[in-house]
Amino acid sequence: MPGEQFAAKVNAKLAISERKDVFIYVHGYKVVFENPLLVASELWHFLGYEGAFIAYAWPSTPDTLAYFSDLETAALSAGNLRILIEYLAETTAAHRIHVIGYSAGTRVVTQALNQLALIHTGLDRKASAKELRIGHVILTGSDVDQHLFGSYLIDGMLEVTDGITVYASTKDRALGMSRWAFGRQRLGQIVSEPLSAEANNYLRQNENLVIVNATDSPGAGTGNGHAYFRKSPWTSSDILTTLTFDLKPAQRGLQQTGGQHIWTFAEDYIDRLRTALVKVGAKQQQ
Repeated sequence: MPGEQFAAKVNAKLAISERKDVFIYVHGYKVVFENPLLVASELWHFLGYEGAFIAYAWPSTPDTLAYFSDLETAALSAGNLRILIEYLAETTAAHRIHVIGYSAGTRVVTQALNQLALIHTGLDRKASAKELRIGHVILTGSDVDQHLFGSYLIDGMLEVTDGITVYASTKDRALGMSRWAFGRQRLGQIVSEPLSAEANNYLRQNENLVIVNATDSPGAGTGNGHAYFRKSPWTSSDILTTLTFDLKPAQRGLQQTGGQHIWTFAEDYIDRLRTALVKVGAKQQQ
């Protein structure tokens, strides 16, 4: 009965919304229950309260020393997120289900997607999209091992989504602790050194995997530089534009430089974004 009531609430909101999408926000570690509710409400506000927004509050512990126990909890919570996504696809009228993961919450998101990829092995992207309806997946400040993320890609994670966008920053000092503890680079640090030729070729061949370097976006270094997806207006604008208008990086005003298949913010990003939004508005009026 609780599941039926939950689905009914989601469907009721979708019924009165022009946008028939569901958005799920997955928080990081060391926060209390109110945190994901507040952040999800903030994101939904800037999305114009369109669609239905869900705060996925996995049981993290508000204690710095609980980092490693929280990572085990994140692994357990990934299975529950997978079940939630499957349930929403089966029981609601959502056209697409978008997921925004932050910090250690990206472990929950990527593991859930990996489980879905393994379950749906053999299905192409079109068939998976029809069954699961997973839209954009946003990963910011990601505390996922880069090689582990690569193994998820090999397992077919991209095949069960419309696309994955990874935001990274060299100013993200919070990921330094995780790198020190595990001795491996985190996904949110992927822009700290040039990509290999193989990685560049993979990104060229798989345009639905996008890496955005947020290092030079205003506000990216605020605090410990970890929460730039909210502290940097340019980064938050890019995320919201992706979710709202489904635009590709170049259409949103981003650029590539230095032969790397990584997107960056141009100095005139705001002008570029304004031009892009004017074009979108003109098309919607036609």
